[in-house]
Amino acid sequence: MAARSWFLALRNALRYFPPEIQKKLVLEFAEELRLYGHIYMYRFFPDIEMRAYPIKDYPCKTKSAAAIMLMIMNNLDPSVAQFPQELVTYGGNGQVFSNWAQFWLVMQYLSEMTEEQTLVMYSGHPLGLFPSHRYAPRLIITNGMVIPNYSTRDEYEKMFALGVTMYGQMTAGSYCYIGPQGIVHGTVLTVLNAGRRYLKAEDLSGKVFVTSGLGGMSGAQAKAAVIAGCVGIIAEVDEAALLKRYKQGWLMEISNNLDHCIARLRDARKNKIALSLGYHGNVVDLWERLVYELDTTGELLVDLGSDQTSCHNPFSGGYYPVQLGFEEAKQLLSTNPGKFRTMVQESLRRHVAAINRLADKGMFFWDYGNAFLLEAQRAGADVEKKGGNKTEFRYPSYVQHIMGDIFSLGFGPFRWVCTSGDPQDLATTDSIAMSVLEDSIRRGVSTSVKQQYHDNIRWIREAGRHSLVVGSQARILYSDQRGRVSIAVAINRAISEGRIKAPVVLSRDHHDVSGTDSPYRETSNIYDGSAFCADMAVQNFVGDAFRGATWVALHNGGGVGWGEVINGGFGLVLDGSTEAEERAKMMLSWDVSNGVARRCWSGNDYAYETICQAMKENVMLKVTLPQKVADEDILEQALQS
Repeated sequence: MAARSWFLALRNALRYFPPEIQKKLVLEFAEELRLYGHIYMYRFFPDIEMRAYPIKDYPCKTKSAAAIMLMIMNNLDPSVAQFPQELVTYGGNGQVFSNWAQFWLVMQYLSEMTEEQTLVMYSGHPLGLFPSHRYAPRLIITNGMVIPNYSTRDEYEKMFALGVTMYGQMTAGSYCYIGPQGIVHGTVLTVLNAGRRYLKAEDLSGKVFVTSGLGGMSGAQAKAAVIAGCVGIIAEVDEAALLKRYKQGWLMEISNNLDHCIARLRDARKNKIALSLGYHGNVVDLWERLVYELDTTGELLVDLGSDQTSCHNPFSGGYYPVQLGFEEAKQLLSTNPGKFRTMVQESLRRHVAAINRLADKGMFFWDYGNAFLLEAQRAGADVEKKGGNKTEFRYPSYVQHIMGDIFSLGFGPFRWVCTSGDPQDLATTDSIAMSVLEDSIRRGVSTSVKQQYHDNIRWIREAGRHSLVVGSQARILYSDQRGRVSIAVAINRAISEGRIKAPVVLSRDHHDVSGTDSPYRETSNIYDGSAFCADMAVQNFVGDAFRGATWVALHNGGGVGWGEVINGGFGLVLDGSTEAEERAKMMLSWDVSNGVARRCWSGNDYAYETICQAMKENVMLKVTLPQKVADEDILEQALQS
């Protein structure tokens, strides 16, 4: 950093403290900046046990503020967060706040807040409490909202070092993360639907799924493979991450020996045994070994493949090159980042070459929205799709082929947290959600919707058996507009009746039908030329705010990286009141229908049908529907003229 930048970073950090202690702090902060490239203010790391305490334990004037405090502390719980000391919840760099002073200030503001005030957050910085009214959000969050021409990785590194912006990922900086359960569920649905699309199979027993990553979000893959009933082989270079998942029971077995891994794969495949096997090593070695087995035996041992490394952040520890061991690579990253970058790109080329060889023989690979194919393309790997547009590669995004039509039906990751901390409350909400979905099926839904309801009923039953709660008493399922509203209303009435002992917080992953404009992931199946437009996410954020959300968030950056996505999220507190029910009906309807309408306008048939049905049922009032071009020849004539 230039001297001027050092000066700015230190001054920005000292602004949080009175002049009489700044002299004591400045050298300490300068040392953090030198060592870590950022001032985290470790001195102020809390000495309390960081976890989601029951809502009654928080010293607040309003339950809404207490619920937000609970969600913040859950995001920083060491059993939930990836690097809690750095305020990183998941994804390698997805932060809750930029430094620990911000944590303490926010908690203080929330303890003082009334129902006539709103706390405003600028990229981790609490701007302050401002006069508001009871129907407004209690909290407005923006993260990383940088002028477009400066929304580059290099500019981000500079601004993050200065302490003026931060990367909130999706649910890290919006205080809505519920641990890896969320991505377990999404991965279960993705693998099940991949089996239907690529293998024409409802039963995945004996099918092999190979992937990599066992960290924050990617750690879910092992558990998801077993719930889906297949053989999952997951590579991970970091032994600590591997052992964490093994101790949690999410990995059934671990090994650092490829011979052993191949033998176990063959046995589980032959005997149709559900298995999650963690390979301690680089996934490129695993893929290349599978190529070797193909070349020497003629046997294709893998059916489905993907990648869940933090490839949105490939040159800062999100992806490790196969040429070096983990510790060697970390050392090189510290001492020679330029060479590290070169080796990562070489590794990506080898990675893709092995996948291509297996795919040519019948293995189905998809991009899991972690920017793997985008970074591989930038590295010069063979991922081009001849005749494709900017968002298309040799292999599809899982949104393009697997989840996109589900989003267009209005289905996405709806979740809730029982603020009592009582597992019995969670069991009650599970029962309510299953009953609502089963009742919807009985009343009649389309075949496509019925399939998704059945998958999610199965999921809730499996979730209870697989001990998926980490941190807060939370649950996730995918549901459409009707399902989300009905579940919310039923839960709110159960609170009113005393069957649930404390408020319930509703939220969702931003990875949804409406919340995110991400041309390489959530909106990668938008083909009308608007894939790089971010109107939907911004409208989602604004619309949720005035329709009753307790808090709203708008972020630059998400799972695919800084500058590649804009996403909006929300939190909504159900307290059993009539007002909470009305808020849920208004806000959840918009939170879904906004995205379905956009997908309809881009030409998706599922979305078109969903919109027409919703208008027929008066769920949506009036939506501008795209008109079909009756005669494609008129376009050709215009081009020729």
